Amino acid sequence: MKTVITYGTYDLLHYGHIRLLERAKALGDYLIVGVTSDDYDKTRGKINNKQSLMERMAAVKATGLADKIIVEEYEGQKIDDIKRYGVDVFTVGSDWKGKFDYLKQYCDVIYLPRTEGISSSQLRAKENELSIGIMGQTSFWWKFVNECKFVNGLYFGGICTERNQFDSIQKQAADKNLEIPFLTDQYDDFLDKVDAVYIISKPEQHYEQIKKALNKKKNVLCEAPITESVKDTQELFSLAEKQGCILMEAIKTAYATAYERVLLVAQSGRIGRIVSIDATCTSLKDGMGEPGAKLNWHWNSMEAWGPTAMLPVFQLLGTDYSQKLIVSHYLDEAKKYDGYTKINFLYPHATATVQVAKAAKSEGELIITGEKGYIYVPAPWWKTDYFEVRYENPQDNLRYFYQLDGEGIRYEVVAFVRSIETKKNGTYIDEKVSLAISKVIEDCKMHKDVVEI
Repeated sequence: MKTVITYGTYDLLHYGHIRLLERAKALGDYLIVGVTSDDYDKTRGKINNKQSLMERMAAVKATGLADKIIVEEYEGQKIDDIKRYGVDVFTVGSDWKGKFDYLKQYCDVIYLPRTEGISSSQLRAKENELSIGIMGQTSFWWKFVNECKFVNGLYFGGICTERNQFDSIQKQAADKNLEIPFLTDQYDDFLDKVDAVYIISKPEQHYEQIKKALNKKKNVLCEAPITESVKDTQELFSLAEKQGCILMEAIKTAYATAYERVLLVAQSGRIGRIVSIDATCTSLKDGMGEPGAKLNWHWNSMEAWGPTAMLPVFQLLGTDYSQKLIVSHYLDEAKKYDGYTKINFLYPHATATVQVAKAAKSEGELIITGEKGYIYVPAPWWKTDYFEVRYENPQDNLRYFYQLDGEGIRYEVVAFVRSIETKKNGTYIDEKVSLAISKVIEDCKMHKDVVEI
């Protein structure tokens, strides 16, 4: 019996897939089809799958062409599978020609012609066709634009910002070889030209900008915090629901695979009951703490780092803390710009400490303490690809590694687009968490529960 093996994602199974499977089947007597897992696809940069692994496997099974269906889960598995199943022929589409020649030492390798004019990527892009624009001031807008390229059917629509920013943005576009379809300082005109907006303006401007976008039935991805008022944030969530739009808080850390796994391990009981969380986020790169710095150009420490630092606290311990104490050092007489802030949260059965700064430096680590062990996420924990579970006996320690592409931005954008398509908020950040973040930042702004140092 001649055994043939082939692999693929098989998302939105189409005629091209079926023709390739038919040709593979004709090469032997027994066909094994490997379907890539969601996690393995992520490591290969495939983040746009519309269907789950089970749905994709069911679609392959329904063709009746596969004698056996397996899951491809890791790099190098093809060699293991060829040996395990006694494979005679390995085959894939001709667009991979030469890529798998290294398998010729184990079996025959045949590249089959693909059906022209159809692909899963084209089908996904045809479904979406969504344009997104950027509202606000940032020197890193180009990162967002580049990450959007990984999301099928999502197009960069342009930028709305203050006119005095035009020259620097156009220079950056030239340096990064990017084209800006539309650049304006007129927000209404900007909203008329896009389907969705990514807001990265200063937090005090978020409320009016989000409200105007939602009233025009535009979907909104807003850099955290959504607003600096829990009342305003609640109003905007209600307005989004009324308008049938998505309002999503942008904290890219929430979409990093390693961070997702940190939460799952912590919630699984692997370290026992959680008794403490310590999260630190600091950065000196924008010079806010330097003499003569124009503070009104900057986000303060709590605005810039507070939402990220509070995220694991609220996601693991909840938002119903008993009390909090905020300790801040201010850089201005009006006490609007904190260079350093530390918050202690007290829960009935746990405690948490959040430390943020733009005018001080500390180790940017995350530590989740449990009764049996603890989780250690090294700096910078907010964009980590690695963490450890540590115990009393070092021999019991576990290490976890996960690939991080695009700092989590592309995964965040995929979740936003899927939410728009399904009309369901698929964000990894619960509305209660967003409201709790706004509440703490509002209290900082109003100097409630704040001690100055």
